[in-house]
Amino acid sequence: MILPITAYGDPVLRKKGADIDRDHPGLQELIQNMFETMYNAQGVGLAAPQVGKAIRLFIVDASPFEEEYPETKDFSQVFINPEILNLSGDKWKFNEGCLSIPGIREDIERRSDVTLRYFDENFELYEEDFSGIIARIILHEYDHIEGKLFVDYLSPLKKTLIRGKLNDITRGYAEPSYKMKYKKP
Repeated sequence: MILPITAYGDPVLRKKGADIDRDHPGLQELIQNMFETMYNAQGVGLAAPQVGKAIRLFIVDASPFEEEYPETKDFSQVFINPEILNLSGDKWKFNEGCLSIPGIREDIERRSDVTLRYFDENFELYEEDFSGIIARIILHEYDHIEGKLFVDYLSPLKKTLIRGKLNDITRGYAEPSYKMKYKKP
C-alpha cells in the first residue's frame, strides 16, 4: 500500500526515532509499504518518520544511480535501529533532495565513509562499512531517524533564501507527483 509522505513542518520529522524490536506491530507490512511508497515517489531512500512513524527504521534502494555509480547495482537494504560507529573519509558535496521537502535541492557536504551497526528486516545484526553515494544515501536517511533534515546543513543565508518555499510546503502548497500528508494547522 502506498503511504502518504509526511511533509516538511510536521513535528514527527523532528523527533528522534525510538528503537524497535522484532515484535513491533506490523513491521514487515510497514517495510513492504515503505518500499512501495518510495518507488512510487521515485526516491532512493525513505525513513519511517517520513511516513509518520517516529521509529529507527529506514530503507534504501540506490540502484537508480547504477549508470553513474556501478556499485549501486542491486543495492537495496532495510536498516533497523542503526547506529553510526564511525564517520571518515573526505567531505564531498552532492546535490540532495528529500521526498518530504519536494521541489528543493541543495548541495550538501557529507563524509564519504560510514561504519554502521544495524539489524536487517529479519533482525540479523550487521556491522558494515559503506562509502561514496551509498554512504551518502544512508547518512541522509539516518538523519531522518535523528530528527534532522538536509536543509539543516545549509548556511543561514541559504535557509533565508528558501524560507518561502519551506513555508509553502508546510502550508500544503507543494504539488509533488505523489501523495503527501501535511501538518494540520
